[in-house]
Amino acid sequence: MINILFAIIFTIICIQRLVELRIARENERYMKNRGAIEFGQSHYPFIVMLHGLFLSSLWIEYILKDAPLSPFWIILLGFFLLLQIGRIWSIKSLGHFWNTKIIVLPNTTLVKKGPYKWLSHPNYIIVALEIAVIPLIFQAYFTTIVFSALNIMIMFVRIPAEEAALKSQNDY
Repeated sequence: MINILFAIIFTIICIQRLVELRIARENERYMKNRGAIEFGQSHYPFIVMLHGLFLSSLWIEYILKDAPLSPFWIILLGFFLLLQIGRIWSIKSLGHFWNTKIIVLPNTTLVKKGPYKWLSHPNYIIVALEIAVIPLIFQAYFTTIVFSALNIMIMFVRIPAEEAALKSQNDY
């Protein structure tokens, strides 16, 4: 039986991801029309796969376990909501530069506002925390552990690729 809270959160996450893909596509078009270059194409399908499988795993584990909400679900949900504020702040701060792909506009000044004043990759931190927190709300420990580990592995590829791309085209 699907808990209404699970259905709401799962649906919101899916809608949010679809909206973000649309924003990313619009930003990609905007940037490429101004001469931006795409990097890291070889690992991007793995990121897409990771996120799709994360949502599938969460759904399947929740259905199979039929576990009650975590005793700490209110705290975890509150933390998740704070992460959403951080996610929106990160995306808004980058504006047209935000993307799910590595798309770099040569000879531009890097964004140093919002959370980017203090952190190089706040969105990646937020995503990592979401991958851990969302399943914990529903006691989906397998999903938390496996996808947190997979996300860390892909970030060991993604972050250096992004930094190399920024260094090759800008004063990073």
